[in-house]
Amino acid sequence: MTTFGIVVGGGPAPGINGVIGAATRAAQQVGAQVIGIRQGFRWLMEGNLEHCHEIDDAAVADIHHRGGSILGTSRANPTRNPDHLKRVVESLERLGVDHLISIGGDDTCSSARRVGEAAGGKIRVAHVPKTIDNDLPLPEGIPTFGYETARSVASTLLTTLLEDARTTERWYITVLMGRNAGHLALGAGQSSGATATLVAEEFAEGPIALTTVARTIEATIVKRAAEGQPHGVIVLAEGIGDRLDPSELAELPDLPRDDHGHVRLAELPLGRLVRDHVQNGLSQVGIKTTIVAKDIGYELRCAPPNAFDQEYTRDLGVGAVETLLAGQSNVMVTRQMDQIVPIPFEDILDADTGRTRVRLLNVASLSYQTARKLQTRLDLTDFDHAERTARLSAVTGLDRKALEERYS
Repeated sequence: MTTFGIVVGGGPAPGINGVIGAATRAAQQVGAQVIGIRQGFRWLMEGNLEHCHEIDDAAVADIHHRGGSILGTSRANPTRNPDHLKRVVESLERLGVDHLISIGGDDTCSSARRVGEAAGGKIRVAHVPKTIDNDLPLPEGIPTFGYETARSVASTLLTTLLEDARTTERWYITVLMGRNAGHLALGAGQSSGATATLVAEEFAEGPIALTTVARTIEATIVKRAAEGQPHGVIVLAEGIGDRLDPSELAELPDLPRDDHGHVRLAELPLGRLVRDHVQNGLSQVGIKTTIVAKDIGYELRCAPPNAFDQEYTRDLGVGAVETLLAGQSNVMVTRQMDQIVPIPFEDILDADTGRTRVRLLNVASLSYQTARKLQTRLDLTDFDHAERTARLSAVTGLDRKALEERYS
């Protein structure tokens, strides 16, 4: 009997259950067995099969409406230890799995690819790309599943913060998930009408100065104050934290550090750090305002999928089964122009690292350019308008030359 194994890795994303449910039903319709593997590769790495169970139509009825994952998930990586990788392959063979569907991001994709290689062709592998960060190398304009739901939920949260900011005349600096790319921050910021959204991709290559980030936000707050709008919401992409200049951070106290005294960027309180620098800068120009730092991330990952992701993930689940049954393997399953299009693993790998490529935000795209035009940013062209410059000077006490020097 043909046996499918389904494994989920990485962080949760809305729509996982849609893939599991659709793949299970599609496989059983052709007489195949489906084994649900709990907690990613964690137990397989130990040779433990107690957490692997057959799933059927009854187990997946209507689960595409639910957030989370009925199989759980984990970040266990079998590729770091040859013995772990060997045990995963042996465990799958003991289960009789000859077709493996992995659901996850770049790390899970890499693990599934290595499992297929280690199995020597005995196990066909198809990967369904999942991440709310939208940073996997799909063709331009095609989102990873979970992104649209996360963007919608984040946009709703930002909209309520905008109303709170207006009501209380305060500012929020919100940090949105996006380990490497700014898609989610920009998408949610644009949908909600956030005052400004900063993403790592808008800065030149190399380290980003904390002062530059803070001064950019300060300039937005100054401009809004000059317009009689002393409130707003700033969105920061999480990836900015990973690119902050380490030499600049080294001088700051009270930051998480390793045993060698180096700042742990993964634990960096980006929102609070930027807020403190912005408030310090505003005090220098005589502006007093309340700024609240807030992270938005875990609230998005297990939200019930919206209609787009419900349909999208069911297409991908059926597509993964049909792709494997057609004899294809070592592919990432995508939906393009209303068709399921498998992409070979080798086409999505970074030649230098051997890992799955990251899709960064394209700052030349229409979506980014439109978003920038609708944000409040202080620009040098603002100083070409005498009345506007006069209002900025009245708020800050700085003349035009000092304004240009400070915010250039």
